[in-house]
Amino acid sequence: MSDLELDIKRLIVEALKLEDISAEDIDSDEALFGDGLGLDSIDALELGVAIRQRFGITIETVSDEIKAHFANVRSLARFIAAKQGDH
Repeated sequence: MSDLELDIKRLIVEALKLEDISAEDIDSDEALFGDGLGLDSIDALELGVAIRQRFGITIETVSDEIKAHFANVRSLARFIAAKQGDH
């Protein structure tokens, strides 16, 4: 697991105030929404805000491409790393 993936997992737990789960409990390939971690659309908004605050990445519009980036921790880490490389 990369440092970025662990940072994202910690951000998810902290930002969404998940009390019954730790960062280490989240599998990098586990779905964040639906049957996986079970996050919902409100969680997605809060996570987007937390990502903007932590990583300085603004998500302008929600598209199918953005939804795909939020599929799991690993895809989110690739998205954040690519966006940080754009600076």
